[in-house]
Amino acid sequence: MSSRSGSAGEYETSDQSPSCSASPPVPESSETEAEGLIFYHMDLYGSKERFDIFPEDLSGQGDRSWGDTRREPALSSQKFQRSQEAGYDLEKEVAELAKMYGLDEDREKELELLGGHVENRWPPARTGKAKSQGSIYNASKSISPVKDQSQSTKPQGLPDEASQDEEPSKARAEDEAESCIQSREGLSSGGMSDEWNSQAVSEEEEVADVFCSTCKIPIRAFDKLFGEHKDHEVAQLPSAMESEKEEIHKNMCKLEEQIAQMENFACHLEEIFITVEENFGRQEQNFEVHYNNAVQVLAQKYEEQLEALGEEKRQKLEALYGQLVSCGEHLDTCKELTDATQELYLENDKANFMKAAVAMVDRLEEFLKKEVDLELSMLPDFEKRVIDFSEVEQLMNSINTIPAPCAPVINPQAPNAATGTSLRVCWGLFSDDTVESYQLCYKPVSNETHSDEQAEHTLKVKETYCTITNLLPNTQYEFWVSALNAAGISPPSERAVYVTAPSPPTIKSKKIRSCENAALVCWESRDVNPVDSYTVELSKLTDEEDGDSITESIVGIPNCEVIIHLQPAQSYRICVRALNLGGSSERSDPVLIHTTGTYFCLNEDTAHPLLAILGDGFTIACDELENPECDLPVYDNSFTRCIGILGSLIPFPGKHYWEVEVEEDTEYRIGVAFENTPRHGYLGANNSSWCMRHIITPSRHKYEFLHSGMTPDIRITIPPRRLGVLLDYENCRLSFFNADIAQHLYAFNARFQHYVHPCFALETPGILRIHTGLAVPPWTALP
Repeated sequence: MSSRSGSAGEYETSDQSPSCSASPPVPESSETEAEGLIFYHMDLYGSKERFDIFPEDLSGQGDRSWGDTRREPALSSQKFQRSQEAGYDLEKEVAELAKMYGLDEDREKELELLGGHVENRWPPARTGKAKSQGSIYNASKSISPVKDQSQSTKPQGLPDEASQDEEPSKARAEDEAESCIQSREGLSSGGMSDEWNSQAVSEEEEVADVFCSTCKIPIRAFDKLFGEHKDHEVAQLPSAMESEKEEIHKNMCKLEEQIAQMENFACHLEEIFITVEENFGRQEQNFEVHYNNAVQVLAQKYEEQLEALGEEKRQKLEALYGQLVSCGEHLDTCKELTDATQELYLENDKANFMKAAVAMVDRLEEFLKKEVDLELSMLPDFEKRVIDFSEVEQLMNSINTIPAPCAPVINPQAPNAATGTSLRVCWGLFSDDTVESYQLCYKPVSNETHSDEQAEHTLKVKETYCTITNLLPNTQYEFWVSALNAAGISPPSERAVYVTAPSPPTIKSKKIRSCENAALVCWESRDVNPVDSYTVELSKLTDEEDGDSITESIVGIPNCEVIIHLQPAQSYRICVRALNLGGSSERSDPVLIHTTGTYFCLNEDTAHPLLAILGDGFTIACDELENPECDLPVYDNSFTRCIGILGSLIPFPGKHYWEVEVEEDTEYRIGVAFENTPRHGYLGANNSSWCMRHIITPSRHKYEFLHSGMTPDIRITIPPRRLGVLLDYENCRLSFFNADIAQHLYAFNARFQHYVHPCFALETPGILRIHTGLAVPPWTALP
């Protein structure tokens, strides 16, 4: 049984059936035949028994419906028995076909992809019409029908299992034989039921195992090979699912970003709402103040004008009243004179008349001589007063001008916006107020209780930034700012704390230690306040360059020392910067480090009071062993009995070599010791120090190699004048050499639990000259 999709490749049956032969295919067409598919007859079995299973006398059955192709159970049973008698095993043949086309593997793959929870599309047994129709559908497909058939027959078991359940096995065998007959008839007619087409589609959609990228739907792998998705791009479901999940995750991230942006915008809108309310309140208050001022000025003007008008009225009335009183007095006098004259005129006695008349005439003449003022002293009209409304107009006009600005917003300190003596402060306005200038105030922050007593400084600036100079390094300052315009000054901003950059550190050149591939650099801070971290900058010195260019920077150093890995046989210029929130300090004074060998210094704090360190720093001397009258400084870490001194710690793994130049008549001790070696004892007399001792006896020069007071019996015939010391941390060995003749003297094999110090001591007056920075000689290599 084979099929083609269009005119594409042809699949033949397995050669595992030796009796199988194919007859020439004869295409037959049918209206129910699937579009683009051509079906061919093929005899699966080239034996006589095939005629009993698939009789060729099936004329007219191609036009029959699928329901008419069913045979009676007895006929099917009879044909199946004849096929069994002929030696043909249908179940075995179907299983072989399923194995040949890899359908079992596909089934396992589907179960694995779907987690084993997939509905079995090929039930163990089909009965009735559904069984025969399933077999016919299987025969019309190229690969998936074989898979269905194999899956449907596979659970039935092999023939040796049929005896366990004989009745179900016979029924299944009859159904299989009948299905094969109906499949042959279906291939001859080319017909296919629409019912089973829909069933096949539902089954394929149910167990989709790949994803069609073109159609954006899950499909079966068989649809990619032989279906409508043949030319489409597909991908495995897990990878497609991961890709879709990733795309969904990206979209979700974008949505989250949009949500964050919208939330920020909403917060900004809320702030704007609040600002509008605040501005409205401020503007309303501004209007109220200005209008109240204008009304107050008007009231004052009114009172002043009314008072002036009343004063003028008073003056007029007083003047008129005085004039009226004077006029009344004059009238009274006139009436009195008139009455007296009238009485005199009626006098009949001539003598009395004449006496009184003369006096009366004089009186009248004198009275009439007086001028009577008949002019009004005051007019009834009031003078026109011009009211000055300029101040009121100014107040009214000021209502339409800009109000006083609101408080500015001072910005936090920006990184690297400070030096050791200056700060750059920035601020801004939250609203669109008009500002003519700003008033910046600052003072140093103090941890004391009375911090408000610190002197405040005020600057007037035009811009929204200002650089303040003449400040103290690594010091915190408090800043606040106010805005000014013609209407007034704003409230001060919230206070912000800025800090200046630190001062340049000071490298302790006497405490620098180095070897061929590393260096320990120590420094100290010049600031009272702590800093955040330090940065070490290295410049490799070459013949062509002057070393100003930085070749490497080590940042984020929390303490005042660091071990730096370097390249052997090089020279470096090293500087240190201190950093805090304000920025970086200037570079420290540089120091030179050479990696030709191990460098260390002598620790003066450990020196015995009688031991002197000469000017070069690497020569120790002792003039006398006892001096009770000497007043030399004694430190807590100094040697008190042994006239010795420790060198600085050598904290680098590997090999370290130095030499000591000695005099033949000087007794000494040279070696290494732990930090906690007793200061009241002798070097080599305890388990924390190892040393070579030279003493002079009456008979010879004696050399001892001491540790815990023990020494081996070693005789040295040639006294060394230049003693080499090799400290090997990795091999746990301390070796001594006569450097003049490259002679190995002795080696301590000890496991150093900690790093050690070089140690030196004089037992007689003399001098020891120490030479450091020497490369390890090749002749120091020991087996």
